[in-house]
Amino acid sequence: MAIVELRNVSKRFRKGDETITPLDEISLEVQAGDFVSLMGPSGTGKSTLLNLVSGIDRPDSGTILVNGTEITRLSRGQLADWRAQNLGYIFQTHNLIPVLTAYENVELPTLLLKLTSDARQKRVELALEAVGLSDRANHYPRQLSGGQEQRVGIARAIVAHPQVVVADEPTGSLDSETSGQIQDLLKRLNRELNITMLMVTHDAGVAAIANRQLILNRGKFVESPSVAIRQESPDAGLCP
Repeated sequence: MAIVELRNVSKRFRKGDETITPLDEISLEVQAGDFVSLMGPSGTGKSTLLNLVSGIDRPDSGTILVNGTEITRLSRGQLADWRAQNLGYIFQTHNLIPVLTAYENVELPTLLLKLTSDARQKRVELALEAVGLSDRANHYPRQLSGGQEQRVGIARAIVAHPQVVVADEPTGSLDSETSGQIQDLLKRLNRELNITMLMVTHDAGVAAIANRQLILNRGKFVESPSVAIRQESPDAGLCP
């Protein structure tokens, strides 16, 4: 059974007098435990897709089911509760709160869950341990390297034990060595914790760490990175 299922999903945006439709009746199934990477030319709706799966945005038509819940039927309040319990989000720019320590940043999602203080502390400690930052728990973002900040962001994404984690360019702001470390971490978390991951990236090398690689182009999914690379012009970007 698919843990993420999109059925005939469309999303439109207005830009002046023009209507832009990056996602046009697309369908997709992601199985539990899958690691799916998503590439495609600029403006094809890759990040929009992540926002729809995470309930941050709503489709104009179609249905989205995540872990058996049709999230397109939920109210905003219900979506917030559902997201806190079922989904983690890894951002490119970390999105850490500068006045909070690494521990406190990771703890934030658990404040929305009905947990005892001991249970909350245990989850935060395990999440920091999973990303190798137990010794940085009391450090503030300004005291961390870029790679360490991203690790804190990943710990925050997994601390609530989500069924699905979505990642939007998780290595996009990192140097090649640090990017490699984050890639290894994502693969390990997917394998050892069986977390279903859906990742957007512009880097074919990063996309290759996933066990399933998709291209989103002209509203269609293609399971071959070489297709989209050939369709791109030499100076065209593969940014979301």
